[in-house]
Amino acid sequence: MDPSAAKHRELGLTDEEYGLIVDGLGKEPNDVELAMFSLLWSEHCAYKHSKKLLRRLPTEGPRVVMGPGENAGAVDVGGGWSVAFKVESHNHPSAVEPFQGAATGVGGIMRDIFALGARPIAVLDSLRFGELDSPRSRYLFDHVVAGIGHYGNSIGVPTVGGEVHFEAPYEQNCLVNAMCVGLARTDEMVRAAAAGVGNVIVLMGATTGRDGIGGASVLASAELEEADDKRPTVQIGDPFEEKKVMECCLELLASDLLVSLQDLGAAGLTSSACEMASAGGVGIDIDVARVPLRNPDLEPFEVMVSESQERMLAVVEPGKVDDVLAICRKWETGGTAIGAVTEGDRIRIFDGDEVVGDMPVTLLVDDCPLYDLEPGEPEAWIYGNGEPRLRDSDPSDTLLALLATPTIASKRWAFEQYDSIVQSRTVRRPEQADAAVLQIPDASTAIAVSIDGSGRRVGCDPYAGTIEAVLECAANLACVGAEPLGLTNCLNFGNPEKPAVAWQLDRSTQGLADACEELGVPVVGGNVSLYNETDRGPIYPTPVVGMVGELPSTEGLPTAALRAGDAIAFAGTFNPSLAGSQLAKLRGELDHGLGDFQVGVVKAAIAEVRDAVRAGSLRAVHDVSDGGLACALAECAIDGGTGLQVDIGKLIGAGDDAEAWLFGEGPGGFVVAGEPTAIEGLIAAGTATLIGVASGETIEIAAGPLAVSVPVADAAAAWRSLGELMEATPA
Repeated sequence: MDPSAAKHRELGLTDEEYGLIVDGLGKEPNDVELAMFSLLWSEHCAYKHSKKLLRRLPTEGPRVVMGPGENAGAVDVGGGWSVAFKVESHNHPSAVEPFQGAATGVGGIMRDIFALGARPIAVLDSLRFGELDSPRSRYLFDHVVAGIGHYGNSIGVPTVGGEVHFEAPYEQNCLVNAMCVGLARTDEMVRAAAAGVGNVIVLMGATTGRDGIGGASVLASAELEEADDKRPTVQIGDPFEEKKVMECCLELLASDLLVSLQDLGAAGLTSSACEMASAGGVGIDIDVARVPLRNPDLEPFEVMVSESQERMLAVVEPGKVDDVLAICRKWETGGTAIGAVTEGDRIRIFDGDEVVGDMPVTLLVDDCPLYDLEPGEPEAWIYGNGEPRLRDSDPSDTLLALLATPTIASKRWAFEQYDSIVQSRTVRRPEQADAAVLQIPDASTAIAVSIDGSGRRVGCDPYAGTIEAVLECAANLACVGAEPLGLTNCLNFGNPEKPAVAWQLDRSTQGLADACEELGVPVVGGNVSLYNETDRGPIYPTPVVGMVGELPSTEGLPTAALRAGDAIAFAGTFNPSLAGSQLAKLRGELDHGLGDFQVGVVKAAIAEVRDAVRAGSLRAVHDVSDGGLACALAECAIDGGTGLQVDIGKLIGAGDDAEAWLFGEGPGGFVVAGEPTAIEGLIAAGTATLIGVASGETIEIAAGPLAVSVPVADAAAAWRSLGELMEATPA
C-alpha cells in the first residue's frame, strides 16, 4: 500500500476498504472523494456490522405506511392521518459535550419527522449515565437534561416521557437516545428519494460551517476516548432556526412544491444527497460554490461533510423553484439552488466550473462491504459489580434502599425541566402513568407512546432481556388501554469486532425479532449505535425500544395513583426472580441469567389488562418493573398519598422465594386498583387476584414469612431523593 494512501486510515477506512474504493473508481480518490467515502462507509452511516442482522426484523403490517429506509417510520391512525416516529442516538457527541450533544440529538430526530411532512408533536428520551456518586455522571446528567429541555421547549414540542438509568458501565460512555413522534396527512407525506432528471436541488436552513465536521459519523464509528480535541466535532444547535425550517418545510409540502425532502444529519450534504440519489436511482450534481457558508474559507470537502445543524435538502421541479425560494424568504431560511438531478449513476461535486469529485452512487451507498460477526459467548460476567451497596437487610429497609436507587427513584427533577403540555395534546404526562397519552382529535383517536430498555438485564441475558424490553413497552401501553401499532428501536452496543459484543448484538437482535413476531408488532425504523466503549470496557448491551399504540378514548384513563378505599389486586402472570434485578445489583450479585417466562403467556396477560383498562372501571394501573412488586405497590401509594395493606401470600406458591416475590423482577405482572365492585368483576373473570386495600399512612405488605412496614412519608422521601441529590450537589 502506498504510504501516501495512509490518510484513509486516519479517516476510519481499512486498507481493504480503501482498495475496494480504488478498484471501484479506477483511480486513487482525491480529498473530496476520500472524505465522502470515509463517512458513507463509516459504521454510523453504513451499518457495516449490523445490516445483515437487521434483516431479521419484521417490518410489515396492515397499518404500516412507511417502514425502514425512509427518514422515519409511519403508521395509519385513521381518518386520513398517520403518526410518524423514530428513535436515534447521539451518544458520543453527548459524552464529549453533553448540552449540545443532547440538544442537537433532539433537533436531528425532529428533522427526520418533518422531512416526511409530519409535524412533531412529542419527544421522549432514553438516557444512561454512570452512578450518581460520580461527579462526571452528575455533570453529564445535568447538562444532557438541560440540552433536551432547551431544544424541545424552545421549538414548542412537548417532551412527554422517557427513562433514565444509572449504571457503572455507562460512566465513560453515556447514552442519549431521542424519540420523536409526528402527525401528518397520509396523502401529503413525502419520501426521500430524488426523482426527475433536470429537477433542482435546493438547500435550505442554516449556513454551513466547520461545526460538526467529522462529528456524529466519525464519533459514532470508533471507540470513545477522553480527549478535549474531540469537542469541536460536536454540532451546535439553534432551535429557533429549526423552528423556522420546520414551518417552512411543512408549508412547502402542504403547497405541493417539493418532489422529495431529506434532512442533513450525520455526514451532512454527502449523506443526504447520496442517499436521495440511491433511493431514486438517479445521479446528482452539487456545486459547493453555491452553498451559503458561515466560514468563507471552507474547502470543498469540508462543505460536503459538515454536520452543521438545521439544514434540509429538497428536490424541486424547475417551474416551482421561484415559489419555493419565495416561501424560504418568508421564513428566513435562506433557500439556495445548489445542484440538479441528473441521468445515470454519478454524484458529481463542482466548485464552480471545476469538477472536484465524481463517484458512482452505487459504490458510495450500496457497495460498502458488510461484515459477518464472529460472536463468542463470554465464559464469565464481563462487567465489574463493584462493592455491594446493600447487605442482607430487613425487607422494610430493602424497600427504602430500592426506592432511593437513582434508576428507580422519581425523575421529576428532570421532567420538570421539560414542557410536557405545549400543543395541548398531552393527556398523561411523565409519572402520571406508565405511558404518555396524546389526543389526536384530527383523526378522532388517541395514541400512547413509551420508550424502554434495561441494559443491565440484557447484559445478563441478551436474548431474554431484549424480549423483556419489548414486553415492557407493550405492558406500559396496556396500562393506558393502548394496543401497539409499531415499534422503533435504537441498538446501543460496544465494539462489534470483539466476540463478546458480537454475541450480545446477535442474540439481542434475534430476541427483538422474535418478540415482535410474537406480538405482531412491525419494526418501522430505528438506529444502530456501536463502538460504545472505552479502554475501561463496553457499555451494557442496550437495545432501546420505542412503541406507539392506539386507544379508543381518553375518557376515564387510569393513572398510577391509589386512592383511599381502593381495592388492590394483582393481574397478569409473574415468575419473579432476583437474577438481574436491582436488588441483585445493590448486593453486587449480577451475573449471567434471568428468570424464566413464556412470551405467549405474557402477551395474553397484557391483552387482559388492556381490555380491563378499556372497560373504564380501573382507577390505578401500574406494571411491575424495576424493584419488583413491592416497589410497584409503593410507587402507587406514594403517587396517591395513601397507605396500603396488602397480603401477597396467596400469590406465593409452594417452594417460591418470598423475597423474590417482594423484590424480584420479570415481565407480565400488574398492580390494578379501583372501586371494590370493579375489582370483584376482574376477580370473577379470572383476570386478577385481590391482595389488599388502600388506606392509612403506612405501606404494609405481607409476603409469607416476610413483611414490609414503611410510612408513606418515608417511602416518598426515598423515592424523591434524586432531585434533592441533584439540587444539593453541584454537577
